[in-house]
Amino acid sequence: MEPGAIDALPRVVSIDPDGHAATAGVLVGDEVASIDGVRPRDILEWQMLVDTNSFELEVRRDGLTFSVDIDKPLGEPLGLDVHSALFDEVRTCDNHCEFCFIYQLPPNLRKSLYLKDDDYRLSFLYGNYTTLTRFTEADLERVITEGLSPLNVSIHATSPDVRAEMLRNRRGASSLRWLRALLDAGVVVHGQIVVCPGVNDGAVLDETLATIIDQYREIATVSVVPLGVSKYSTETRMRAHTADEAAAVCSIVARWQQVFVELTGSAVVHASDEYHLAAGTELPPRESYGEVPMYEDGVGMARLFEDEFSGVASTTTGPHEGFFSWVDAGPAEAYRAPRQVRSPGSSGTLAIRPRKNAPIGILTGELGAAVLEPLVTELGRPDVRLIPVKNEFFGGNVAVTGLMVGEDLARTLATEPMGHRYLLPDVCLNRGVFLDGTRPEDLPRPVEIIPTDGGALRAALETGRLP
Repeated sequence: MEPGAIDALPRVVSIDPDGHAATAGVLVGDEVASIDGVRPRDILEWQMLVDTNSFELEVRRDGLTFSVDIDKPLGEPLGLDVHSALFDEVRTCDNHCEFCFIYQLPPNLRKSLYLKDDDYRLSFLYGNYTTLTRFTEADLERVITEGLSPLNVSIHATSPDVRAEMLRNRRGASSLRWLRALLDAGVVVHGQIVVCPGVNDGAVLDETLATIIDQYREIATVSVVPLGVSKYSTETRMRAHTADEAAAVCSIVARWQQVFVELTGSAVVHASDEYHLAAGTELPPRESYGEVPMYEDGVGMARLFEDEFSGVASTTTGPHEGFFSWVDAGPAEAYRAPRQVRSPGSSGTLAIRPRKNAPIGILTGELGAAVLEPLVTELGRPDVRLIPVKNEFFGGNVAVTGLMVGEDLARTLATEPMGHRYLLPDVCLNRGVFLDGTRPEDLPRPVEIIPTDGGALRAALETGRLP
């Protein structure tokens, strides 16, 4: 089965040998048919059912079904991980957005990557965005009663006609009524606007932000992000922003930030770092982003990385899941710990083992290189250099570090010297696998995988090779 595929029953994929489940006799590979007679729909319901001191698991193993009694102190974990966050059918997306990145994926990737979700549960668990076009009264009741907050909502436009056109779904015209209902219920909502040039920028973006402050003022944040276009896009009117268009978006956002501050005390709406880089404008100061809740949308990421790198930030944001992380949901694997991955060879060993004081190359996407360049320059270390990786796998304007794949990394590293240290951020991996299905072990040079935060990078540069 593909990683992340939705199974009929939760399947045990790892187990704490000293945990309560192992003590009761549960094994890796077992399927849990029910908990106290209830078949859980998802990990949310699972957690509620096992958050007690005594319950019965109905377990299926090798075609046999039997009961396992669990007794544990209230609040202690059961001690196992299951294969997916959702055990029932994923709420798939019935929109057909021109700008949807799923439609722009190359062929022959693992099948699970092509599944479009519009599931509020994945929004709560992984930060996915939902358009609310398939949201129901029953969903609202569950969100409220189980406290599923925060949620992320795709807004794109508040004009009913424009939103329906962008989603290619007539329900898009009215589905923002659920946004109002969520806010009325006290749910924290983070909104996102993907701006497509000539579609929902300019006057439409102005109208959208005006409507948000008029009708959805309680919204926590709104991230304004640019359209990503891969070379596989077949939509003729979808294209990357020009520098002038990017600057215009930044200007509109800045103007509305002032309005939000005056009326709510918070800027609320922010343009992504990518917009400022594309426009060639200076990034806003770190304090303007508050607690940076929009980090995963690329909003305030550069400034926060700078603070982490310099030691100003009290905490760090790493490690990170990669794009499509919910697809490969499951227990974290060893790649999350900073480590060295050996490149393949006839004997399975390194031809040249990097020295502790070897020159260092930092692998990053082209946008990441624009952020890192001044930080690396300021170090004044000739032994440290950036290695921007051009994304030919996706092509188009795709240049973020999180979408680097093994194929492009291998091409880049093939011309790099042996014996150097190469640092790879974990954000481009899901459970040790790149989006193209390759692994770090397949690369022609050994790499050290580090959390994608400034503190981890500084530590890797200062303390020598990571264990």
